[in-house]
Amino acid sequence: MIDASVNAHAFPVGPSAAIHDLDRLMRQVAGYDSTVLIRGESGCGKELVARRIHELSPRARGPFVPVNCGAIPRDLLESELFGHEKGAFTGALTARVGRFELADGGTLFLDEIGDMSIDMQVKLLRVLQERSFERVGSAETRRSNVRILAATHRDLEARTGVGEFREDLFFRLNVFPIIVPPLRDRVDDMPELVADLVTRGEAEGRPSIKFTATALDCMRTYTWPGNIRELQNLVERLSILYPGKVIDREHLPPAIGERRNTAAVAATVLPSTGLDLREHLGNIERQLISSALAQTDGTVAHAARLLNLRRTTLVEKLRKYDLHAHA
Repeated sequence: MIDASVNAHAFPVGPSAAIHDLDRLMRQVAGYDSTVLIRGESGCGKELVARRIHELSPRARGPFVPVNCGAIPRDLLESELFGHEKGAFTGALTARVGRFELADGGTLFLDEIGDMSIDMQVKLLRVLQERSFERVGSAETRRSNVRILAATHRDLEARTGVGEFREDLFFRLNVFPIIVPPLRDRVDDMPELVADLVTRGEAEGRPSIKFTATALDCMRTYTWPGNIRELQNLVERLSILYPGKVIDREHLPPAIGERRNTAAVAATVLPSTGLDLREHLGNIERQLISSALAQTDGTVAHAARLLNLRRTTLVEKLRKYDLHAHA
């Protein structure tokens, strides 16, 4: 079992088979400098996995340097990774050390690698092959003593098939693949996850809260399209709203407190006490839309195709159910 007491970045504990398999893989690869490609849905904890691998590795005393390749404009990413010399481009008033140099002797974590432009993929491939690079505006070759961990929520095989990701780079990165399970596949870990998040919140100065067995049961049956990040946000919000309280079903958001996942709300057996048909069908629709958004990384057009809806119709339903998605 993973020990969450190692430090603030340790991956949360849990008794589920999924988390034990993940723990085994992390421990197996940690002792080697092999490149690891960490895959999983948005919000499932890919950076936590990368940090854990680093902390278990012989490079643990060295730096762990994360880079979100999708958040940095493509014209700045080369300078961010490799650094630049003074005067290399407009605005380069001083020389700058890049992330590869900052990570020397440690681990460089390339998050959202699937969003990297093709031209940057070529330059990254060269570094992986030759273990050397040059700062922007310099001809001096510098050696790279870093371990590469990369992560993505995208289907890289599909992107290579349409020319959006280089196949040779994919094979370079995919030496040791690790898939992080979504939260819905490890709901048995819910009590440990919640306790861990409450403890972390206390360490950051937020009030302590506790959860009843009923509340935890409701949380187990929710589909968690936002994964660990959604759970973390919920625990933080509840600690602010109900400081020092015991959280029960009525304190949870309706979508969670109703204890209905997609399969449950789709049941066709009428309870002996009856039900509110309009509310019941609304719950089914909301859950199916949430599931479609989770499968398509929140992209409205793709989710609409899955649901066989017009895009404008889905947008109206998103407003109706207060759901959020990408354009």
